Amino acid sequence: MAASGTCLLWSYCGRGWSRAMLACRLPGFRSSSSGGPLGARLLSHEKQSTETHFGFETVSEKEKGGKVYHVFESVAKKYDVMNDMMSLGIHRIWKDLLLWKMHPFPGTQLLDVAGGTGDIAFRFLNYVQAQHQRKQKKQLRAQQNLSWEEIAKKYQSEEDSLGGSHVMVCDINKEMLKVGKQKAHAQGYKAGLTWVLGDAEELPFGDDKFDVYTIAFGIRNVTHIDQALQEAHRVLKPGGRFLCLEFSQVNNPLISRLYDLYSFQVIPVMGEVIAGDWKSYQYLAESIRKFPSQEEFKEMIEDAGFQKVTYESLTSGIVAIHSGFKL
Repeated sequence: MAASGTCLLWSYCGRGWSRAMLACRLPGFRSSSSGGPLGARLLSHEKQSTETHFGFETVSEKEKGGKVYHVFESVAKKYDVMNDMMSLGIHRIWKDLLLWKMHPFPGTQLLDVAGGTGDIAFRFLNYVQAQHQRKQKKQLRAQQNLSWEEIAKKYQSEEDSLGGSHVMVCDINKEMLKVGKQKAHAQGYKAGLTWVLGDAEELPFGDDKFDVYTIAFGIRNVTHIDQALQEAHRVLKPGGRFLCLEFSQVNNPLISRLYDLYSFQVIPVMGEVIAGDWKSYQYLAESIRKFPSQEEFKEMIEDAGFQKVTYESLTSGIVAIHSGFKL
């Protein structure tokens, strides 16, 4: 969780990635000092000794956060490889479908929570850049009298290549962010991208800041899901959209049995062989079974204040995309 009164902001600069400590009183960020209501809320949660689940294990709420952090710290370097192996590459299609459902336009301000390795962020940047280029071409075709210098200038303007769009990747785990930044550097993503170390339950942003909030395969790892949903609602602008891609409840009995067999007998073995970590991938399989069903999660999203809440089950319900609006 971000330190009191401050947040860790990772940004790209001309000579590489640099880490800057910014006061949360800057525009777009808010303070979480113990003197204010947010700090009081935080302290009240720390005093609670309520039990919760870590996979199939019963732990205290305070203990769960540390355990989840250790899981993702352990698997960060092999996270993307394991995603490909476990899903046979299908996770890429699921994430593409999330972007198609979002259908962002140039100028969209996206907050991607638990997005450490950048999969959603990079897809977003590719999508809005393609949208902006199509818009540019349409405008250029309508302006036949432009000189070749003017045309070249429009195409070469990197600053304008996203049409003002920006994605803020927020993750609580430093190692996951590190992997994401390395990928961004290797793949040439520079403009329109910022990395922030922060907690989904206590986002270091002001109210009404983003057009879209996404969280992919992350919300089931949050200790207080209801609080994370309330934070999503808070930081979205009026009219903003919440989108969540998460493992869900399989709706075909035969596929469900096969899926259980694969999850508990194969995935942990893969985790041991590829990532050297059996326990983390055993937790993965267990955490999926503890997550609410599609209908139950839909009700939780509505309870957080979202309207027009819907979901779409994919691959027989192995995952689902949930959508809601702040109206």
